[in-house]
Amino acid sequence: MRGSDERTGELFSYIDLEQRVRSDHPLRVIRTLVNEALGALDREFSTLYPPIGRPSVPPEKLLRAMLLQAFYSIRSERQLMERLEYDLLFRWFVGIGVDEAAWDHSSFSTNRDRLLEGDIAAKFLSALLSQPRVKRLLSSDHFSVDGTLIAAWASMKSFKPRSASADEGTKDGGVTPPPAGGRNAEADFHGEKRSNETHCSTTDPDARLYRKGPGKEAKLCFIGHGLMENRSGLLVDACLTEADGHAERMAALHMIEPHADRPCPITLGGDKHFDSADFVNELRSMNVTPHVAQNTTNRRSAIDGRTTRHPGYAVSQRIRKRIEEAFGWMKTVGGQDKTKFRGVDRVGWAFTFAAAAYNLIRLPKLLAEAS
Repeated sequence: MRGSDERTGELFSYIDLEQRVRSDHPLRVIRTLVNEALGALDREFSTLYPPIGRPSVPPEKLLRAMLLQAFYSIRSERQLMERLEYDLLFRWFVGIGVDEAAWDHSSFSTNRDRLLEGDIAAKFLSALLSQPRVKRLLSSDHFSVDGTLIAAWASMKSFKPRSASADEGTKDGGVTPPPAGGRNAEADFHGEKRSNETHCSTTDPDARLYRKGPGKEAKLCFIGHGLMENRSGLLVDACLTEADGHAERMAALHMIEPHADRPCPITLGGDKHFDSADFVNELRSMNVTPHVAQNTTNRRSAIDGRTTRHPGYAVSQRIRKRIEEAFGWMKTVGGQDKTKFRGVDRVGWAFTFAAAAYNLIRLPKLLAEAS
């Protein structure tokens, strides 16, 4: 019998969100992991809010909504709130009922800024990795490190010459105001020499002009850094710095130092950009074996046969490339290819949070294989 296409409204509707989400949905495992990590951060959340006043959007719900924004590549807060209005799966994951109204996108952004001011992203990543069943998946002996460029939320037209008079006492950090002629006036850069010493972005003064390599275009960007453990390929640390030729090596030393405080040596894999005598010697002084790719282009490598003759060196060189999978997901799916924030602190917060989201995407399958 053919069913009727007529729509009949119901006076009452009883919807249980738990029954609407299938039992084997990957978000069920992710939500359990997220709730455990957020429960460990309860004291951290309390310090960010005053004890009196009007209740704000709960930080736990804010972070769950931001995770969905990364999982489903939602490009704006306005679209996220629209999706949260009608998607029952989103409502179940965030923790709001069917009858509750979604937040206004401006209210969501305002309340999210409070979390950006705290070091919540790094603490959330640490709380996630500290869970016993996740900790069993991690290697404590072998790591890999790398960096990737994050395009700044600033146009090349905002890269203006520094004013000598403005350097002495203006509030904008010594940047000349944009010239008249419209919001997106024409600009001709031919024949003009520009560098970070003489120019600065009026949109994001923390962004630096940087090129990935010879023959590549220079653009305003930051450098995101990741430390991966080699057993499961999960990111155990992430940070972001200004774009600089020494930033990757300095960040690598900073991230590996907490893991090197042990009697047995550990290994750290990296590409040829880490083949520097100062960096290699610093790692060895920290009891870290440098499994760095040799750079022999018109120079002598700091890595010799004492390191390369061991079979573990070849294994590290093969596994270290998996960190590019993490960067690829964070930049394409997680929306970090071009940041939507300004300033090192805010962009770094978003980058670290995207690293935690990448781990959450991979953990359901890893936990199922380990069980």
